[in-house]
Amino acid sequence: MKLLKKHKGKIFIIIFAIFTVFTIYDTYSMEKDTESEVETKPEITEKEEQPPKETNNKVIVDVKGEVNTPGVYELTEQNTVLDAINKAGGLTKTSDTSNINLSKKLEDEMVIIVYSKTEIEKMNEPKIECPPCNDACIQEEDEKAKLDNNKNKKDTNETITPSGKININEATSAELQTLDGIGEAKAKAIIDYREKNGNFKQIEDIKNVSGIGDSIYEKIKNNITT
Repeated sequence: MKLLKKHKGKIFIIIFAIFTVFTIYDTYSMEKDTESEVETKPEITEKEEQPPKETNNKVIVDVKGEVNTPGVYELTEQNTVLDAINKAGGLTKTSDTSNINLSKKLEDEMVIIVYSKTEIEKMNEPKIECPPCNDACIQEEDEKAKLDNNKNKKDTNETITPSGKININEATSAELQTLDGIGEAKAKAIIDYREKNGNFKQIEDIKNVSGIGDSIYEKIKNNITT
């Protein structure tokens, strides 16, 4: 008992040292386990959002009939029948697009046939029909959509009239370029003229546009209206 009291301080130091060693060991073991979990845990990364792919597929179309350069052309599914006609050199002076849906989007292997005025006259009236081989023809659903669209329009002229003529007061540059002899520069001149001077009162007034003389007027007069 006396010996225990004598060495009481040393025993306390030894016990404290042993406790400290165990505490440090446990702490070290826990840290190692945590590091091991971090190393083995698969890294989670945010999935990068991919931008939506634009649909701009190529299509091959066959343009025939009353166009200046008939042939097979490559465009995209975002283009329209009017774009295909422009690609084929535009309309001839004897063309009649009254049975053609110029705003129809293109499809691969589409056949577009532009008829002459004489051919249109020979077709059934009063309803204009055309052979099923012509993929650009106005269908019954196209007519219904056109009627519905007209109900929502007020005091708006059609750029392309039922007779197939181009309204020179409303036509876009692309539509004006379907006329024989009218390129991008002359189409711009027409638009600039009417913006500055107002609408054409009669088709002959188009000769007031710089660059459009009697020769061009004779080519387009049967295909335009005001």
